Amino acid sequence: MFDDLPVGLTARHPSDADHPRILAVLDAWWGGFKGEAGSVERALLLPRLYFQHFTTTSFLVERDSAEIAAFLVGFLSQTDPDAAYVHFVGVDPALHGHGVARTLYNAFFALARTHGRRYVHCITSPENTGSRAFHTRLGFRASGVRPDYDGPGLDRVAFTIDLSG
Repeated sequence: MFDDLPVGLTARHPSDADHPRILAVLDAWWGGFKGEAGSVERALLLPRLYFQHFTTTSFLVERDSAEIAAFLVGFLSQTDPDAAYVHFVGVDPALHGHGVARTLYNAFFALARTHGRRYVHCITSPENTGSRAFHTRLGFRASGVRPDYDGPGLDRVAFTIDLSG
């Protein structure tokens, strides 16, 4: 599933112990995006429960030194038997352009297909132009900006990819 990772990187499913390790890299990887409010928002998007209850559908990439290089937190929809959802993805900026995020998404797509899922959904903030461009390159269809999607002032762009095509 992870044959496309660059040399020196390995992938596994995350564990509860990885939660604080991932929170520790968020601000550096997002370069202070949206300031202090963005820092709080990112931390709130990754509560420990994802590292307790969604480990078999999530992935963690580490360097040979055990330093975190990337992660994808995803799950199979409990409501829609055709859908899976990518909740949060992060890649060390030093690895941008090396195919790490694409490899994580492809692994998640394979996992979703194995469980009979046809669609994968995700969201990003309208200001995150890099994320928007990346998802479009992967083949996701984007919605327009959805005002207050995650609450007052928390606009989002929603993405969907059809795995059957």
